Amino acid sequence: MNATDQLVLTALLDIPSVSPGDDITTIVETALDRTRIVLEPGDVIVITHKIVSKAEDRYVDLDEIVPSEYAQRLADEVEKDPRLIEVILSESTEVVRKSRGILVAEHRLGFIVANAGVDSSNIDNIEGHSRVLLLPTDPDETCSEIQNRIHTETGVCVGIIINDSHGRAWRNGTVGLALGSSGIPALLDLRGRPDIFGVDLKTTQVGLADEIAAAASLLMGQGNEMRPVVHVRGVPYPLSEGKASDLLRSKQEDLFR
Repeated sequence: MNATDQLVLTALLDIPSVSPGDDITTIVETALDRTRIVLEPGDVIVITHKIVSKAEDRYVDLDEIVPSEYAQRLADEVEKDPRLIEVILSESTEVVRKSRGILVAEHRLGFIVANAGVDSSNIDNIEGHSRVLLLPTDPDETCSEIQNRIHTETGVCVGIIINDSHGRAWRNGTVGLALGSSGIPALLDLRGRPDIFGVDLKTTQVGLADEIAAAASLLMGQGNEMRPVVHVRGVPYPLSEGKASDLLRSKQEDLFR
């Protein structure tokens, strides 16, 4: 069987709770050893953004937030905590859609996502405080740093993806997607390649990093599974440089805004 005939995903074992200042690369390498996985060229490691954000101390204590007048008005309109709205606005460049109980914003990194990615799930709140967690500061850069560290320490070139679960405008349910990536072509351009009948593809561009991120999300889960890192082997395309920001469609090309 060729390597491209089979995609194997393995959740890494016994990853501890992550605290601010923890070294994600060391955590991943230790978990690979514990899971008895020896890295090979072309492997991809998918890391949930939650542990990256925790390591970066991207916590915000809502009790320390003073909402602006605009945040208060918007909170009344969407029926959310005005302190949360203030944090969302601080992470956003634009409010894209709003409705009762719903606020969709363009995150400062370009993602269109509910609450600008600000989340309170799967974080340990200190008694008497109400904390939320922001997205990582620069997911593409963090992926690049982890990839370079692993290459330096193991001699193996792998791809790195930081993923999250986002909703979609036209379909129910959340799916995994790539917030950051390095060492993998996030957007794979297949235009000009023949289809099975020899006809050249005209428009096909594959969101490769998103597809891998979504596959890994199946193992990671959404609740208390505690499987924040997934090893992927058998990606049917050669690894090359790319970043998740390549997947973002510009506002000028967005037909729905």
